[in-house]
Amino acid sequence: MAKNPIIPADFPDPDVIRVGDTYYMASTTMFLMPGGDILKSKDLVHWEIASHVFDSLGDDDQYTLKNGKHAYARGMWAPTFRYHEGTFYLSFSCNERKKSLLFTADKIEGPWKMQEMGDFFYDSSLFFDDDGRVYIVHGNTIVKITELDTKTWGAKEGGLSRILIQDEPGQPLGFEGSHLYKYQSRYYLFTCHMPKETQGRKTECCFISDTLEGEFKGKTVLNDAMGYRPALQVAQGGMVDDPEGNLYMFMFQDRGAIGRAPVIFPMTFDDEGYPMPKTDDGKVPILFGGTGNAIGIVKGNEAEDEYVCGRDKFFGDEDFSQASVKELLDKKLWWQISHNPDWDNISIEDGNKLRITVGKTADNLLQARNTLTQRCPGDICTGEITLDASGLKNGDFAGICAYSAHYGGICLGREDDKIFIAKIEADAETESVMGDKDFFERKPVITKICDLGETDYKSADGKEIFRLRVTTDFRNDPDKCSYEYRNGDSWVKVSGEHLMYFKLDLFIGCRFGLFAYGTKNTGGYADFSDFKIVVK
Repeated sequence: MAKNPIIPADFPDPDVIRVGDTYYMASTTMFLMPGGDILKSKDLVHWEIASHVFDSLGDDDQYTLKNGKHAYARGMWAPTFRYHEGTFYLSFSCNERKKSLLFTADKIEGPWKMQEMGDFFYDSSLFFDDDGRVYIVHGNTIVKITELDTKTWGAKEGGLSRILIQDEPGQPLGFEGSHLYKYQSRYYLFTCHMPKETQGRKTECCFISDTLEGEFKGKTVLNDAMGYRPALQVAQGGMVDDPEGNLYMFMFQDRGAIGRAPVIFPMTFDDEGYPMPKTDDGKVPILFGGTGNAIGIVKGNEAEDEYVCGRDKFFGDEDFSQASVKELLDKKLWWQISHNPDWDNISIEDGNKLRITVGKTADNLLQARNTLTQRCPGDICTGEITLDASGLKNGDFAGICAYSAHYGGICLGREDDKIFIAKIEADAETESVMGDKDFFERKPVITKICDLGETDYKSADGKEIFRLRVTTDFRNDPDKCSYEYRNGDSWVKVSGEHLMYFKLDLFIGCRFGLFAYGTKNTGGYADFSDFKIVVK
């Protein structure tokens, strides 16, 4: 049994392909490194991360958090993913460069070769036609098709170049997120759209033509929030088939602070030949059976508590038992670091502890290097960590947070040579998705909870060790997080809850983050161990 969203976590802008009996999904990773997540599945239901496409997108100031620069909300956007004649192709627009990048590999695990394309192709869709010609569809509001020269991966001289569709002026979100396919001799162009009449809600459109030179006629094929928050609709995706020829749509749904979650469901065609969900009411099913002969829509809420989604394959508890952090990232693909790792200041110590050392001072958590993150994988989930703060210097903070532009966390800090427990929070100015202009410079609110001497803390060989945890709750609007610390044999709940929002500041969903930074000195460090996630 499967339940939508098929993965209850932030895997935005999915592009799904099938190679033989295996499905692959590419997803946006923005500024997180290593990036370019590729997932794999045998049934479109159970997914696991198969590889990352790149370790870095550059070593300039914005990717190394130097000189006041950053790559938040930039980096990798909206990949297009294809397989043609034995080669995997993945391309995306890299917005800070105003160039698109193309990665190719013979195997999904890589190695992946990177090259710049000849132009900037926004929200693109690579397309290999039956006659050997290669195209890319791209753009926002005005969606174009450009024939490519496969030597330069720029526009082919004298090749096809035309507008396929053009939106009416003044729409909140013009046509974008293109996915082009050829099915039974007809061309299908999927795009997302936000027309004025939907009052800020996304829809999915499809345009059809018999030729690439002909008129593409289309309409809205999906306008559905799947019973979730009314303004958060299912949109932006395309279609994929199974080995038996059954068709499926894939999209994503904005799900508040948890991010943008993939949605997959059986597809058919309406009386006019346009794609639609294979349901009685034309709506996206919440529950459905597996692929192939087992496909079927589940009525009502039966077995809702027993659905499977392969969630255990893309997050993990950790004791950090690796030879190096690089090995950890290579083997445990659910972990990613904010921006490029600062390899001189992150390491594995004593065989099973992750050490983050303060390499530069910072005013807030978002300016810190080496924040280690993984997705929050469910409506309610708790992340726990054991933190040894013995190496912290005065003005240092280290802990675990619900990582977003307006993060909230619990940490240990040192001041006047004493360790204390504190909340660390960056409040949002408004609920608007557009974000706050000063998010990167804003100092957090740090609320002291207690000194270590006020707890049942007992020194272990002179080390200042505490267990902390953060719980995220995405069930109801607004989303929120809360904190606890271990005191003796019991957990102590910290008063208050921190509100969280999905915003364009970072443009990613909430994650658990392990962080350490210094406001006054460099050289302090924190040791993390025994990370654990509990999903309710």
